[in-house]
Amino acid sequence: MKQENYIKGMIMIILSAFFFACMNVSVRLAGDLPSVEKSFFRNLVAAVFAAIILCKNRTVPKVDKKYWGPLILRCVCGTLGILCNFYAIDHLLVADASILNKLSPFFAIIFSFILLKEKIRPAQAACVALAFIGCLFVVKPGFQNAALIPALIGVCGGLGAGIAYTMVRVLGTHGVKGPVIVFYFSFFSCLSVVPWMLFHFTPMSMKQLVTLLMAGLFAAGGQFTITAAYTYAPAGKISIFDYSQIIFATMLGFVLFGEIPDKYSFTGYVLIILASLGTFLYNMRVAKAGK
Repeated sequence: MKQENYIKGMIMIILSAFFFACMNVSVRLAGDLPSVEKSFFRNLVAAVFAAIILCKNRTVPKVDKKYWGPLILRCVCGTLGILCNFYAIDHLLVADASILNKLSPFFAIIFSFILLKEKIRPAQAACVALAFIGCLFVVKPGFQNAALIPALIGVCGGLGAGIAYTMVRVLGTHGVKGPVIVFYFSFFSCLSVVPWMLFHFTPMSMKQLVTLLMAGLFAAGGQFTITAAYTYAPAGKISIFDYSQIIFATMLGFVLFGEIPDKYSFTGYVLIILASLGTFLYNMRVAKAGK
């Protein structure tokens, strides 16, 4: 892998972490609405943006039949991942739901190893473990208070996202453009929840609608950047930087809600930054050596 592609992938995944942190804040600000309804607006905006980009570039969203399998898996698993994550957020402590969703990079690494035969080196595994420990310090999950079913659904959300990101890697390395992947995923996600929306739609205020549309805009930014990230570099080498979302979320929480992190959170920040720095230096050394 070229060093330039690694740096691009790292930058893209950090940008996606920022966008998704903004999306989470917007979803929280939207108030008490069904998670399925929130997910619909989250993906509707992304679908529109992807369609605009495709039209502007005069790109036909055509995918070779031999890649339909990975594309369908990306759409189905990504949609299930979103729905499970939103359900977990609605039924668990936010900290619990966050840590369960953060299992997705680990699942991405596992499935990249299984499906793409991408190696996981000991140094990378150590950095991932260190970041996971730091994540625990930041979110401080209280698993003893979590209901079993919502917790399992939250784990399924991380699993779904992990498989979806692995499929993004498969599609990207075979020349399927990012906007095409985002369009199909977003369109499928919206279409799949339409039946529920028809029978269980909850009216919302103009403020809630605007907030959800903002969440959709941030989600679109996150989708495009994370799609680009996994097409530039393997999950095992850049997924660690997805944990910067915790830092962004904490900063936004302080600015918007006056939340002040405690000593455990600051300990987590240090561990996550050290893990990210270690991963970055290791991959730079490997890239420079031409391995």
